[in-house]
Amino acid sequence: MNPIKEKSKSLENSFLPLKKMYPKSYNKKNTSPYTKTRVILMNGTEFESQWFMHQFARHCDEPEILTTLAVVRRQEQQQQKRISCLKPINESILETTIAYEQLAVDLTAVLARHEKDAANIKALNFALLEDFDHLYRYANLLKMDKGEDADILVGKFTEIMPGRPTIAEHRYPSDDVSPHMNAEKADLYSKLVAGTITAAEQQTMNYYMNIAQWYKNDLGRKLYAEIAMIEEAHVTQYESLKDPNLSWLEQWVMHEYCECWLYYSAMQDESVDFIKKIWEEHFKMEVAHLKTAAKLLKKFENKTFESVCGDGEFPKLLKLGGNKEYIRKVLEETIRLTADNTQQIRDFKDIRKIPDDHRYFDYQKFMSGDPEKNPSHIVIQKAIERLGRDYRYQDKEHPVKELRNRECDNTSISRTK
Repeated sequence: MNPIKEKSKSLENSFLPLKKMYPKSYNKKNTSPYTKTRVILMNGTEFESQWFMHQFARHCDEPEILTTLAVVRRQEQQQQKRISCLKPINESILETTIAYEQLAVDLTAVLARHEKDAANIKALNFALLEDFDHLYRYANLLKMDKGEDADILVGKFTEIMPGRPTIAEHRYPSDDVSPHMNAEKADLYSKLVAGTITAAEQQTMNYYMNIAQWYKNDLGRKLYAEIAMIEEAHVTQYESLKDPNLSWLEQWVMHEYCECWLYYSAMQDESVDFIKKIWEEHFKMEVAHLKTAAKLLKKFENKTFESVCGDGEFPKLLKLGGNKEYIRKVLEETIRLTADNTQQIRDFKDIRKIPDDHRYFDYQKFMSGDPEKNPSHIVIQKAIERLGRDYRYQDKEHPVKELRNRECDNTSISRTK
């Protein structure tokens, strides 16, 4: 499949009327968790597209590009509103949050499993264990506040147990900046990975930034605020993987190509008929957007679509699903890693082997202070007090010995020597 060769409507005929922007919502009780996660992913993809084009417009003085951006951007807005309303009214903040974290976990894992670039794999695996822990913390909040079992929401496709403890994830911001890829040499799949995971993590960050104040109690508000800071760190890591040397027009072409790839992937995998039709319609809209961006790239920079996207044939499509054994392997092998950017190139190091005067420890002391007062720790301690032990869903014993105790939250592993 090469989207640039597909037939599409003209850009002028790709607008959506208001009546199509408010679709039927999915049924939260009988809809696959991966339909829910796809909705979140495509919502985030459209949000990223929006803000990329707004930033492009603020750095451009060419009237033809500006007016075309305005048209495409409005259509992307319509797509985003339509996707956003697929979420039903009766799905709670926390239920949606569980879907966000399941997406973060299984999307990251499946991208890493098929990635070939070693630096990208390391970055994905590193953040994977942190989102995995977020799922566990929110699941315990859900159990306490709503009496709901998160394993039902994730369809038992994703285990729920501790990852790298959230308290250990507060790093000095500079250590989250990754070395960027070389777009001329990078595999097309690697470029799509960077674009996709950046959009997904950014969507999670934005959701938590905006939803924290609406939660019904102080502990929940504090937990959202804390985890939102980690999601910002993840966005920093992932966006820095992208090659900043691409021109704005080249980046625009890659954005549109990535959207085409994601919608086409969603079309192949979707089990809900009326949602599949939305993915199909949006794919056709994105083909029109891609062709438009490619024409402007040729006109203003004399560069071809192929110079950005190679032959244009889609690499392996994205298929969301469970990754239990892969995650267990990453947990066992990398749980104690932290990020270090104090040398010439960023790397991930065992917390027990970094110098005692590393800035990680000072930042930890400043941010977390007394671990007993840390929201992500308190939520587990309160769950243990109320339930007798923490809430988990796991198929077998935790692969990390230090994280097997269900009556005590470990705040030392990955954080202290």
